[in-house]
Amino acid sequence: MAMLALTDDVILPLSTVNELKLEGSMTDNALIITMASTQSTLPLDPSSMDTVIGVSKEHDFPTASLLAEIYRVLKADGNVIIHLTGLAVDLPSDNILSSLNRKILVAGFLEPEASLQQPDTFSGVQSIQVKARKPSWNIGSSFSLKASKGLPKVQINDDMDLIDEDSLLTKDDLKKPQLPPVGDCEVGSTRKACKNCTCGRAEEEQKVENLGLTMDQLDNPQSACGSCGLGDAFRCSTCPYKGLPAFKLGEKHEFMMHMLL
Repeated sequence: MAMLALTDDVILPLSTVNELKLEGSMTDNALIITMASTQSTLPLDPSSMDTVIGVSKEHDFPTASLLAEIYRVLKADGNVIIHLTGLAVDLPSDNILSSLNRKILVAGFLEPEASLQQPDTFSGVQSIQVKARKPSWNIGSSFSLKASKGLPKVQINDDMDLIDEDSLLTKDDLKKPQLPPVGDCEVGSTRKACKNCTCGRAEEEQKVENLGLTMDQLDNPQSACGSCGLGDAFRCSTCPYKGLPAFKLGEKHEFMMHMLL
């Protein structure tokens, strides 16, 4: 089995490799690349390694580009092991482990298994390790879907107890709704407010009376001279629209609503 060992250090200590507890057949046919993060590409063919291990004392190892290269040189269903060693106790190990897991998943690997080694009593350092595997299928692979022969059959049991829809109605539901009285100012046929008006129509009519205009003059403004709608500069002294904005003859203007508010 072909194995590749990567490290950011100048050398890879044998003691660190022994901590990984790898099989002897893997270490017999192993390649070692130091200062791996400084290389843009790994000098290996695609899908040529069964296992790739990465060892570093830096908590941000490996970079995204190095993980992409590891993915490239690994065979389908091959394993990757990232081992961060010599980390100080005061570093947030949970955050480092979570970040490493996320980077491995984003790179395309599956089933990451994380482990945290407790700090050593004498050295006061801790180690983090994450193991994952490359998918057995290639990115962008496709396969055809078999069309179903027909729709699934739905079995209906005739013995099922059916509920009468009318039984769900209550007595209140069957009562005829009561319409509001005809004299109400909201539904009455007259345009004038009733004596006990509560909808605000009486107040609007009072404001119209204060303007000295009728409802017809507001809804359908007309002009005998043809200049009333042009504005105060063109109106005579007795014009009923004196003091109001310009408007179009025969059209209800927005100023009507503003004057009523």
